[in-house]
Amino acid sequence: MAYIYILECSDGSLYTGWTMNLEHRVSLHNRGNGAKYTRSRRPVKLVYFEEHRDRKEAQKREWAIKQLPRSVKMSLIADFSRKH
Repeated sequence: MAYIYILECSDGSLYTGWTMNLEHRVSLHNRGNGAKYTRSRRPVKLVYFEEHRDRKEAQKREWAIKQLPRSVKMSLIADFSRKH
């Protein structure tokens, strides 16, 4: 199982990524061993995720989400929060 995820950084910015192990990846971001972007914006909070069959599918969806304007990402997050 592969995942795409959105993190909310301490400065309010959003970071989108993909992983095969969601819990471990978020932990790496919060320890400063994740993406360069999140290192100086810790702590981060997981605000959205999707499960996908494989890495290729997750990477395609990650790219698509990264192309979305912030307002659409915030709508995704709000819908996700209501369901979870």
